Amino acid sequence: MQVAWWLLWGCLWLLSIMEAQTATFKLALIGPWSCDPVFSRAMPSAAANLALSRLRSDTSLSRGYWYDVKLLSEDCSTSKALTELGEMEGYGHAFIGPFNPSLCHAASLLAQHWEAGLASPGCLDANWPNLPPITPPSRVLFSVLRFFRWAHVGVISAPSNLWQSTGQEVASALRAMGLPVGPAVTMETRSEAGAREALREIREADKVKVVIMCMSSVLIGGEDQRELLLAALDMGMVSDGYVFIPYDALLYAMPYQDTVFPQLSNNTQLRHAYSSVLTVTMASDQNFYEAFRQAQVNREIRSPIAATEVSPFFGTIFNMVYFVAKAVEERRQAGGGHWVVGDQLVQSDGGFEFQGFNQVLYGGKEGRGLQARYVVLGSDGDRLVPTHTLAPTHTDRAVGGLKPLSHSFSFPGGKPPSASFCWFSPEEACSGGVDTVTMFFIFLLFCAGIGAFYYCIRKYKRAAGVTKLVLTLDDVVFIDTQVSRKKLNDESIMRSLLDIKTPLRSAARSYILTTPESSNIAMLEGDWVWMKKIPGGQSMTAINQNTQRLFSQLRDMRQENLNSYLGLFFDSRIFALVVEHCPRGSLADLLADTDIRLDWMFKSSLLMDLIKGMKYLHLRCLSHGRLKSTNCLVDGRFVLKIADYGLPMILHSQSLSLSDDPQELLWTAPELLRNPVRGGSFAGDVFSFSIIVQEVISRTPPYAMMDMPAHEIVERLKQPPPLCRPVVSVDESPTECFTLMNECWNEDPNKRPNFDDIFKQFRGINRGKRANIIDSMLRMLEQYSSNLEDLIRERTDELEVERNKTEKLIGQLLPKSVAQALKKGKPVQPEHYSDATLYFSDIVGFTTISALSEPIEVVDLLNDLYTMFDAIISSHDVYKVETIGDAYMVASGVPNRNGTRHAAEVSNMSLDILHSIGAFKIKHMPEIKVKIRIGLHSGPVVAGVVGLTMPRYCLFGDTVTTASHMEASGLPYRIHISLKTMKVLTGLELGYHFDTRKSKVKDTEDTYWLIGRDGFNKPLPVPPDLTGGATGHGICLDEIPAARRQKFLDRQKLNKK
Repeated sequence: MQVAWWLLWGCLWLLSIMEAQTATFKLALIGPWSCDPVFSRAMPSAAANLALSRLRSDTSLSRGYWYDVKLLSEDCSTSKALTELGEMEGYGHAFIGPFNPSLCHAASLLAQHWEAGLASPGCLDANWPNLPPITPPSRVLFSVLRFFRWAHVGVISAPSNLWQSTGQEVASALRAMGLPVGPAVTMETRSEAGAREALREIREADKVKVVIMCMSSVLIGGEDQRELLLAALDMGMVSDGYVFIPYDALLYAMPYQDTVFPQLSNNTQLRHAYSSVLTVTMASDQNFYEAFRQAQVNREIRSPIAATEVSPFFGTIFNMVYFVAKAVEERRQAGGGHWVVGDQLVQSDGGFEFQGFNQVLYGGKEGRGLQARYVVLGSDGDRLVPTHTLAPTHTDRAVGGLKPLSHSFSFPGGKPPSASFCWFSPEEACSGGVDTVTMFFIFLLFCAGIGAFYYCIRKYKRAAGVTKLVLTLDDVVFIDTQVSRKKLNDESIMRSLLDIKTPLRSAARSYILTTPESSNIAMLEGDWVWMKKIPGGQSMTAINQNTQRLFSQLRDMRQENLNSYLGLFFDSRIFALVVEHCPRGSLADLLADTDIRLDWMFKSSLLMDLIKGMKYLHLRCLSHGRLKSTNCLVDGRFVLKIADYGLPMILHSQSLSLSDDPQELLWTAPELLRNPVRGGSFAGDVFSFSIIVQEVISRTPPYAMMDMPAHEIVERLKQPPPLCRPVVSVDESPTECFTLMNECWNEDPNKRPNFDDIFKQFRGINRGKRANIIDSMLRMLEQYSSNLEDLIRERTDELEVERNKTEKLIGQLLPKSVAQALKKGKPVQPEHYSDATLYFSDIVGFTTISALSEPIEVVDLLNDLYTMFDAIISSHDVYKVETIGDAYMVASGVPNRNGTRHAAEVSNMSLDILHSIGAFKIKHMPEIKVKIRIGLHSGPVVAGVVGLTMPRYCLFGDTVTTASHMEASGLPYRIHISLKTMKVLTGLELGYHFDTRKSKVKDTEDTYWLIGRDGFNKPLPVPPDLTGGATGHGICLDEIPAARRQKFLDRQKLNKK
């Protein structure tokens, strides 16, 4: 039996040994691998595998761990990358990355929540609780700028979202160190124009002579930097002494030993421009390209790719993987060989060095993280030569300095001037020639002046007294926000539709002023404020001193969750409290908005804000007395702020009162409702809080589930039993919150908890985990981003539909070319057309038809007729010029020239119109036929737009007059054409048929009737017989029905009288 037990223990011991030997430490490598040449050509998988291969053969590491690297992609868009970052939990015990500085804060919080390590050379702040201080590029950059005494710098970023975010973070990091960073601009486009515009902003900035370029280096294939440097050379900025520093080189070791760059060899202008570039990069013991080729020779890298096609960021990835493994080993040995959790890496004491990909790297002592030597490179033709070196200890608190080497940097336009007065860091001041002692006394004198000025201001305010609290119409301006917003929106829409590129007026000028009686929003010193108007103010004569002293005390109460009082308004018989304006309205408005999705963490955040605000009020021995969801306001950051605190005291001081609307009493405690004197209490505020909790949990008004009018609910609250309380489902909130709500609306005021107890209990509901709140905010931001994208897409589609409608309408009123010119604000010059054919027609006897009809019937007749004409002309190459009364004018060859086809197009259209008119019926007089006369003429015309208001496209010239005459001298159901039009048609040889109409006037040319065309088989109406003295310009009375004829004759007799 004993032998069996020994065998069992032996097996268990062997299993534990095997488990320890096969323990795997997972690394997740996060990077924007498809966003930029720096990263896309870095071969991250090969770099990580090479590091793992060399780790296995490193004798300084124990055999207790295996390392596994998971490659994760970081989106090029910062917002999308942030969303993806929140989904990476569980991919590794430690994370290398992200390399977008904008993601570092969120990544640090997430890693802390996941209990994982985090290390990234791209982050610019080394003070996160779980982020080892790996060489922040901003600190290296700061050391270089400090050495050259360059305080004023500018930042230019490439147009991609990744580099734009990096540029903003670099500017912020340098400002945090005390540098007066100038403009941080982004190239609008990847072109010379985008580079010039960015450089123009830098050149216009005061004192800026140093430019940090946040983009991939031209030496490793960066086209943006190439355009920027060539534009700087062309604009004379190279010769003017500007210095350019590439930021991306700080992230890797740029090859410089015996390296010739073909980008500089093959381009003389770029080589000249690059002479103004100061490259700061990691120092290396071996050229990167040589180290890569050596790894290929040793078959450590299987890819046959040329080393010059690989980004030097390959080495950085290798170094980071190796450094994390060394840090894990250090922590493991310090912990007695136990398993190392990822978040323990920040506790690494360092003190080790190791061979990186092509340089020696150091693990800084006392947890200072990874340290590397840096070198400053200047250009020498098509090569880079080192001019200064920076020791690894530059990451220490005492910022290190540069040491010059034998080769000096030659500034093409002269060295930029040092700053005359600046602070470079908390440790040392840069005075530009003024010694430290003198500057210290200047600083003391400055502080004394500030103190004296502050004392005088305080003394003036005290001398002014409390009357400064009272505001009048001289201090505030009332605005109509709805009209103001509509005006801005209308201007924006019209500007978008017409593509007008003139700047919109400033928003401040677009506010619509209004009277105090019609608005509750005003402008106070440039900020929006809300006017809480008090009923009964019309009877007031003044604000008494007691009210002013009381309000002064309320105004001095400052807490994040209180909506601050700003003043008392009394003017124009209006008494109001001036408070901060919260753009998202009240909590009741937020809960009623179904478009806003609220999860429990967001609801609990709002309730926690309410608890904090009420806890502060009760700590100051002030009960609210009127707490409800309508005076809990939400600002633009979704922070809840309590309003109307102290209002009962102000009303009592001014001998005013508010009417007790039953709807407003639903939040009031039962014991206060029974009291004939309306007041407040601490326990009453707790009851009001419980009703608000019910609103937040169920997102319904108070007591909404009871389906009773407000006055009945108030009566039942006053006179229990039974107790009248809202009904809330347990499933809608955590059980602890449901229990707390029931405790707060206890009928016995003494059994209700105070807000200190409520605060402790509510904090326990979420178990005090702030990380959960961060997760909720990230999810909420993602939801809002998605909702906003959908809303923008919907509004864009609506705008596109309206734009198309507008363009279609404009196209129906004016020719397309003319409409485009007018939309762009360009003048439309008159244009001469040498060949065109014009069409005129009118209705025979239109005056008689009008006299026999009502006005509305005439309008219907013309609309039906010309709608038919419009449908016909759409199948011909013609342009409808205008309609005036019963006249219809069409042209071909204008505005679109069509050679000699203009006469044929108009003639074919005329035949189709004449065919259709034969079957046309007047709705109200079907027995009367509509007869038209048509006249055509060909010749030159001049076309142009007349007028600015209701512009019209008009034709001018003798051709217009002649065509109109052809119509006027024509006959019903006839197409009257001129000799010139007949010749054009004959020349086309399309088989048009004519009848000659001999001229009765001597020395005038004959005209013709167009009666058909070969292949045109549609029946045409028969022209009326005009023999016997009949006229072609009217309707005979015989054609009019007897009833309408009598009506017509009676109207004529009446007109004669």
